[in-house]
Amino acid sequence: MAGRSGTGSGGRLFFNSEFMGTVISLFNHKGGVGKTTTTLNVGAGLVELGKRVLLIDLDPQANLTLSLGIPRERYTIYEAMCGESELVPYEAKPGLDIVISVLDLSGAEMELVNEPGREMILRELLEPVVNDYDYVLIDCPPSLGLLTMNALTASHYVLIPLQTEYLAVQGLSKIKQVVDKVRFRLNRSLQIGGVIATMYDSRKVLNNQIVDLIQKYFGDQVFRTMIRENVALAESPSKQKDIFSYQPASNGAEDYLALSREILTRFEDASVQTPST
Repeated sequence: MAGRSGTGSGGRLFFNSEFMGTVISLFNHKGGVGKTTTTLNVGAGLVELGKRVLLIDLDPQANLTLSLGIPRERYTIYEAMCGESELVPYEAKPGLDIVISVLDLSGAEMELVNEPGREMILRELLEPVVNDYDYVLIDCPPSLGLLTMNALTASHYVLIPLQTEYLAVQGLSKIKQVVDKVRFRLNRSLQIGGVIATMYDSRKVLNNQIVDLIQKYFGDQVFRTMIRENVALAESPSKQKDIFSYQPASNGAEDYLALSREILTRFEDASVQTPST
């Protein structure tokens, strides 16, 4: 395995003082909640609003990569995590780049088990490229393993996509516990940046009850914009496009643009701290 460079004392990397890009992990250890759809379309929405965005597909299922139709390239997040390359972004469209994933990434946790400072690998990899972007969005795997720990250790904020169904809200306390542990042990600047209600249908009583529940649990951390159920959002990955490129007049495009505006208002009004240990 190739050696790593640029770490600080004790093998821990610190972003330099010129660090500008905001790093956000989209995380929920439950699958099927709209995490990848949200990563892609928030990223594309921020581009629509004039921001330069890097997406990182940290899920071995590579659904984010597939949703943009990026073919297998020589360098992926797997090679970078294993010390065989730097992060290599590929252009998905002007203003939107992606570091792609492959199924091989599923073996990375075992391969890195004896790597010193293994929770810091992604954080180190981001340092040379993060200032090229306004926002870096990380699509986390639906698990609590090493890949997710890397994402949280490298991030300023966590966004939690949450399907407005009963089973989706089970385990919310676990998410908060994980974020608190990472903040205490690895990244004192990590914050829950917000909760995003997805697959919402205002006609369904249960959906409205779940929204009330998460608002009681998370308070004003829940974004006002809720992502409505929308056929175009389900179709766009098969067309290998984000929602703005596929159907810009759809409810999905309207919702994700509104959410992207809300994210900018929330985060750019905040004082962004450098992730620190």
